Amino acid sequence: MTDRNGVLADVRRGMIPAHIYNDTEIFELERERVFGRTWVFVAHESEIPAPGDYVVRRVLDDSFIVVRDEHGEVRALFNMCLHRGMQVCRAEVGNASHFRCPYHGWSYRNDGRLVGLPFHRDAYGGEAGFPRAGQTLLPAPALGIHNGMVFVSLDPDAPPLREHLGDFAFYLDYYTRQSGSGIELRGPQRWRIKANWKIGAENFAGDMYHTPHTHASVVEIGLFREPKAEKRKDGAIYWAGSGGGTTYKLPPGTLEERLRYVGYPDLMIERMKAAWSPEQLAVIGESGFMISAASVFPNLSFVHNWPRVADSDDVLPFISLRQWQPVSADETEVLSWFAVDKEAPEEFKRLSYKAYLMCFGSSGMFEQDDVENWVSLTSTAAGSMARRLRLNSRMGLLADDTPVVAPLPRTQFAGPGVARVGYGEHNQRELLRRWADCLETPVGAARPVEVAAQVVRP
Repeated sequence: MTDRNGVLADVRRGMIPAHIYNDTEIFELERERVFGRTWVFVAHESEIPAPGDYVVRRVLDDSFIVVRDEHGEVRALFNMCLHRGMQVCRAEVGNASHFRCPYHGWSYRNDGRLVGLPFHRDAYGGEAGFPRAGQTLLPAPALGIHNGMVFVSLDPDAPPLREHLGDFAFYLDYYTRQSGSGIELRGPQRWRIKANWKIGAENFAGDMYHTPHTHASVVEIGLFREPKAEKRKDGAIYWAGSGGGTTYKLPPGTLEERLRYVGYPDLMIERMKAAWSPEQLAVIGESGFMISAASVFPNLSFVHNWPRVADSDDVLPFISLRQWQPVSADETEVLSWFAVDKEAPEEFKRLSYKAYLMCFGSSGMFEQDDVENWVSLTSTAAGSMARRLRLNSRMGLLADDTPVVAPLPRTQFAGPGVARVGYGEHNQRELLRRWADCLETPVGAARPVEVAAQVVRP
């Protein structure tokens, strides 16, 4: 990045240097300053319900065993043996009381403690040469859990997870706490796309403008009861804390009628009324908005939609969590989970999963539309001409930075943060401003962690 300050200044004013979507130097800086310091989603507690259950997840190149130990505590352990650095766990999911390195056989309990060294006395002189006490797989520098969602940060001095989420936690409840039991996940489906990771995060954060064009065919075939994709402009975009998203405008009616409109049965509605705060219920029942897609910085997104799943006017809502896992400047691994309330009726779960697969699974109709655009953008951003181009991401602003549409007052939008009706790129700008803040600030040097040295006697 030949002029870092100039690039970041352009980003902050909403004129995006096109090459940031395919630039190796920028990607290396993101690796250090974005993913080296912020909170990254790695798992949900429903994926590891019993002692010994584990999944293996990555934060870029760092592999973590996310495990529930024998005492029920959730841990994230760096997946590297203390001896010669082999991956301790090579399966992606399972249940184990111990993890045994396949290279030399060192073994660890599922809380990370080193408990076994083959030929300990012969090779090391026993405890006198290599004391096992206190030796553990490296834990993630910081671990936080919110609504069952497990996050890690590679920065031991990261602010608390709840502080990072800020007011977006208010909206997170719509996706992850529809009853007192929370959600359960199915998945993830995983696939790779030749596209930069930021594009998906921006798209889900607030791009209602692309729907009438990119997804016109999905509406035309009757997947949704609304006859025109342009209806998205009647919804609102909101930004709160470290995340933001989009909403649909619901037809007039009571809270119950509006929740039935998007396909929720009365039994689930009653549980939502008990789980959500009066303000959360007011966003739907009084303000008349239903949450849809959203992103939380840096790379976690959500989907909530309600397509038709049969030859009728009935719709069925689904929720999906997805992560944009960077592989390189021009490639992203997409992890996509289906999420559903644990207490939902089994028939609802079955049909909701079908709706998810149809729309946002690996071969979903929306997925195919979106990825074609993102791959094209990334490919074009690699050329020399892209370094001359500033993409106009100032939708919703006048030349003097005055908003085209004023924020909604709390009397019209009961949720926290800033919400506006209609098209705008306010959310994409907020996401990239946080990105720019990270890239501008160096990361402190990490403190090395050493395995106890062997005692050498004369």
